[in-house]
Amino acid sequence: MISLQPLIDSYLNHIASQRGLSPVTIKNYQRNLAEFVELLKQKQINNWVDLDSHNVRLMVKQLHQKGIKARSIATKLSALRSFLDYLVQFELLTHNPAKGISAPKLDKPLPKNISVDEMFQLLDIDESDPLSIRDQCMMELMYSSGLRLSELVGINLADIKLSEKEIMVTGKGSKQRLLPITDRAVKTIKQWLKVRPDFCIAGEKALFVSKQKNRISVRNVQSRMEKWGLKQALPSHINPHKLRHSFATHMLESSGNLRAVQTLLGHADLATTQIYTHLDFQHLTEVYDQAHPRAKRKK
Repeated sequence: MISLQPLIDSYLNHIASQRGLSPVTIKNYQRNLAEFVELLKQKQINNWVDLDSHNVRLMVKQLHQKGIKARSIATKLSALRSFLDYLVQFELLTHNPAKGISAPKLDKPLPKNISVDEMFQLLDIDESDPLSIRDQCMMELMYSSGLRLSELVGINLADIKLSEKEIMVTGKGSKQRLLPITDRAVKTIKQWLKVRPDFCIAGEKALFVSKQKNRISVRNVQSRMEKWGLKQALPSHINPHKLRHSFATHMLESSGNLRAVQTLLGHADLATTQIYTHLDFQHLTEVYDQAHPRAKRKK
């Protein structure tokens, strides 16, 4: 019979001496493995030979039910997998029953957005130097059409049709989509086009260019937007993704049309849009009551 704790002690001594891990890391391994020992004892499993993949899955499920976060479960499972590999290496087990067992999917934090008032505050730029004109134009255009950063940087002069208030962008998988742009975005593009020749050589295709006289870089855009967030005294960090998400949130709050927002954002899957945008529950219930045939109240 192979007991539980002595082999864990042997494993901890092994990784301390052979892998040179810090005492803190060893302590973490010890604590994570101790949790599995307690779960196994609850199942009356007193030796590692009796552990199978079914029981590993059950233990992972128990940890999840206890409210332990997915990232912590993944760490604990990694410790168990490493320990069982050790037992296999020294022929104390024939196989590792934790191989192929995955932790619950990590929760994706919702992207943050800024309010409509904060967006107006950010875009209320009253400076006439060329770089300020360009930056205001980039931010107006991102918020106007919910562009990805890569889509903004990739825009060429030939992609814009100011008279039709349209712009062609190239998204993920080289998929193109035609998007409407606001009157305000059109105005700032015209202002930028007047000073743009001072920033590039003849024949440059890119709409947005830098002082190096070539297409502006992703990092440059990020840096400039962060600067404007501070300069305009916004309460939170400003980045291109936040402008895209704010566009999606504000559009969805105003229209309630998830499919339309999906098309504008260029999402292939509606589920992506549902994760990407968030509404307060009161708004969702209002849309539900107004839209669902069985939810409409008789007057």
